[in-house]
Formats: sequence, C-alpha cells, structure tokens
Amino acid sequence: MSHFDVLSIGDIVTDAFIKLMDDQAQVVQDDKDGEWLAIPFATKVPFHHVEVVKAVGNASNAAVAFARLGLKTAFVTNVGADDEGREMIKQLGKEDVDVSFVRINPGKKSNYHYVLWYKDERTILINHEEYNYRWPHIDKDEMPRWVYFSSISKHALPYHDKVADWLEDHPEVHLALQPGTFQMEAGTERLKRLYKRASILILNREEAALVGGGKHEDIHDLFDHLHALGPQVVVITDGPDGAYASDGKQRLQMPLYPDPGPPVDRTGAGDSFASTFVAAAAKGLNLEDALRWAPINSMSVVQKVGAQAGLLTEKQLQKLLHDAPKNYVPKPF
Repeated sequence: MSHFDVLSIGDIVTDAFIKLMDDQAQVVQDDKDGEWLAIPFATKVPFHHVEVVKAVGNASNAAVAFARLGLKTAFVTNVGADDEGREMIKQLGKEDVDVSFVRINPGKKSNYHYVLWYKDERTILINHEEYNYRWPHIDKDEMPRWVYFSSISKHALPYHDKVADWLEDHPEVHLALQPGTFQMEAGTERLKRLYKRASILILNREEAALVGGGKHEDIHDLFDHLHALGPQVVVITDGPDGAYASDGKQRLQMPLYPDPGPPVDRTGAGDSFASTFVAAAAKGLNLEDALRWAPINSMSVVQKVGAQAGLLTEKQLQKLLHDAPKNYVPKPF
C-alpha cells in the first residue's frame, strides 16, 4: 500500500484580496481584447478592506481539498526563506497536508500576489519567483497512488521533464493534469509527454480549445482533439453550463449544483472542481459519481473569500449530495 494517496505539485502563494468599492471601479468592454477592469488613474482610490489568504495557488488548493476529503496528501512546492514561506508551511500543516517535500530557497522571496476583488470577480496581479526547481527523492514507502500537477512558473520548463521522467519510471502512479497559464503557453507539443501520460486531464472550455486545437463551439470536437493527445479521461468545465466528461467510451454532461446565494468570490472554483473530481477517482468512484461530487465543492468555495475557506469534508459533501435536486444527475449528450 502506498504511503500517500495524492502528491500535489505546483507553486504556492499568499494572496492579498483588495476589496474594491462598487462605485470606485467599473468593467469596460474592448471589442478586441474583451473586458477590462478600470479604476481612476493618477489619484487616490478608496477601497473597502483587505483579506490576506495564505498558502493558496492551484496545486495548494488541490492539496487542501484532498486532505479535507480524507486523502493522505503531500505537496511538492517551493517557498522563500522568509516569514511568508514559514507561514505558508505552517498553514499547510494545519490542513493536515504533509510538507516533507516543500523546499525552502535561501535568498529567495515567497510568492505574494495581489487580488483586485471587484464584485464577485477578481483580477490577480502575479509575479512568480525564479526558484531552482528540483524533483525530490521519494522513497518506496512514500510512493503516491496519484500525482496532481498544476500551475507552476514559466521558469520551470525543464522541471516538467523531470516529472515526466519520474512518471515514466513509475507507471503504476496515476497522473491528474490541470495545466496552468504558463504550462499552456509553453505549448502542447512541449509538454506532450505529460498530456499523453495523464489519467485525467481537466480544462475549461477556452483552455480545451487552446490546448487541443478543437472548435470552441463543438464540445465533441474538443473531446476528440484532447483524447488524441493521450489522456484517458477528459473533463471540460463550462461555467454556467456545468461540465462535460469523457472516458473515451461515454460522454456525460453535468449541471451545476444550486447555489444557496449569489457568489461571494469565484477564486478557486475551478481548482475545487478539478481536485474534487480527482479525489473521487482516487477513492474508486466511477465517472458519473465523480461528476456528482465535483460541482458541490465548487459551489461551496464561491460562497467564501479565497480558494480554500469553503472546501468541504467528505461528510459535508455527502450531506449536500443527499439533499441535491432530482435533476442533479449526469446525462449522456
């Protein structure tokens, strides 16, 4: 029996949420580039308050989700040799995430991002530190059953090769891949070994078109192109239209779980969906049941500030699943 259920890999960050006042900013439409957040220029702009959320980021959010759902979880990441890094390690420990593989980088700062929080959406100002990414030695009795790989710095491309090498040496380990912005910008060809190796690949609809090259308006074409890259199961999230999943034999559509109220903050909605789907698979659930689990945690997360406050335990998730409306079921399409 493996020591860890899941080994999460990716960057970690502290987010400072700056809550903007509704009357001190606006969203403007640009025909070429879409929507822009606009605030007055060259003046003082009042804001409502700041909330600092430690130890977040795609892979960190996933690690916490796994731990709360009862999976023995470890996290491979980098922090700086500063107070922020120590606080993030401490926060992971509070969430029962194993920090043995967290590397402290002398002379480096920990990642710290600023989130402009306007109404229920956010614009994130990011700056990833250039760490010396090293793949850790993993003993036989620490071997995970699953690896969850997500957002990591654009400076870490060679690191992806090390992860791919390790996965090829351990074919019994499942890979769940939720690529981040820089990973998608690197190109599918550059990371083709990881896409081919993935047991589960999770993307939103826009990302699915970017990664696979399929037609955005044709969900079946998106699935065809993504399966051609090699992953066994492909999941495509689609905002208010719910999510779709394909295992190469069946294709299912899943609606959203009903929100108890308007979203407070959408940060982490995608991470919670992806990690909960993977957690269900790691617990041996089939495609249909994994699709039932994932939207529930996503619904819960957007009712809180930050990506982790709303993450559920399995008992809480099961209660909401029991109370779900009759139409909350996956359907072939």
